[in-house]
Amino acid sequence: MQNISKIYDGSDKERSRKKAVDDITFTVKDKEFMVIVGPSGCGKSTLLRMIAGLEEISEGSVTIDGKRMNDLSPRDRDIAMVFQNYALYPHMTVYDNMAFGLKLKNFAKREIKERVIQTAKMLEIEGELYRKPKTLSGGQRQRVAIGRAIIRRPKVFLFDEPLSNLDAKLRSQMRIELQKLHREINATMIYVTHDQTEAMTLGNRIAILNKGTLMQLDTPMKLYHHPDNRFVAGFIGSPTMNFIKGILKKSDGDYFIEVSEDLKVDLGSEIHFLLQSKTGTAFEIGIRPENINISKQNVTGNCGVRLKVMAFENMGNEQLVYLIMNDQTIIARRNAQDSVEIGEVLFANFPPEKIFFIDPLSKSVLS
Repeated sequence: MQNISKIYDGSDKERSRKKAVDDITFTVKDKEFMVIVGPSGCGKSTLLRMIAGLEEISEGSVTIDGKRMNDLSPRDRDIAMVFQNYALYPHMTVYDNMAFGLKLKNFAKREIKERVIQTAKMLEIEGELYRKPKTLSGGQRQRVAIGRAIIRRPKVFLFDEPLSNLDAKLRSQMRIELQKLHREINATMIYVTHDQTEAMTLGNRIAILNKGTLMQLDTPMKLYHHPDNRFVAGFIGSPTMNFIKGILKKSDGDYFIEVSEDLKVDLGSEIHFLLQSKTGTAFEIGIRPENINISKQNVTGNCGVRLKVMAFENMGNEQLVYLIMNDQTIIARRNAQDSVEIGEVLFANFPPEKIFFIDPLSKSVLS
């Protein structure tokens, strides 16, 4: 994708031109599982439909294997797409749904049968071949939709939020199945989702979009540990990253963020070299819930901040504790422990090496 944009014109073209996708450039590698993720309305499905040929490209170009796709119809692009709503033919059996695309291309009956049975076995639906879609579960329907796509063996597979209609347990199971499928057929896949858990678990690389713009593209772990900007830092990770605003100050050789007169977050004696001249200015810091240490007593040598417990959630294997810091809520994650009390005051420690600094103007991250 080279400088791809999608512009929608309103009734007043001068005022109502809206860029749903804004100048996006990146390359999906051969055999890669690329995930495009972002909040609702960020342009991810529009971008996928432009690759498929279902949306006209306003600016830029899409190439596959070096061949420009812009003016080719969807059927001539050698891609297959799996939709959120499955899009199965209700009057056809599973077998006929999967065989339909091959019949249109005039494949021999024998080869169609071989491919259908082989694909059905791979997806573990060989026992459902002569049932109609309405008699299948949501997970089975999704497997049929995926099977109909992979049976054609196209150059690129496109997935548009294919698991969003499934319940949580089945989504988790299907994520594992998609990973397995990618290894078995060794194909190029582009997968769109709003769910960052799906993105982190499925993608070789992840492209994060916001308001039609590509915010960052990298591997899951690099996005988590080295986000480029505030949006990525807050989007990747569950629960979301905590953001705390205050004034950067220095006293007796140590730096700290002053949130209020009686609330300070210690940063230690060394901070990013770009920040050392910024004392006295407003800054925002970020820290992930799992990196906040909380205890009932302040550990000697630590500069713990006294915060009151607003709520807590016992998850079995872990505990989420919600703390009040001025007018905002801070979430701390820790291993499962005895329940805390609502209103109890705990000491929260913020390890300086785990803190992200957010530039107030550019919103870029310094860590």
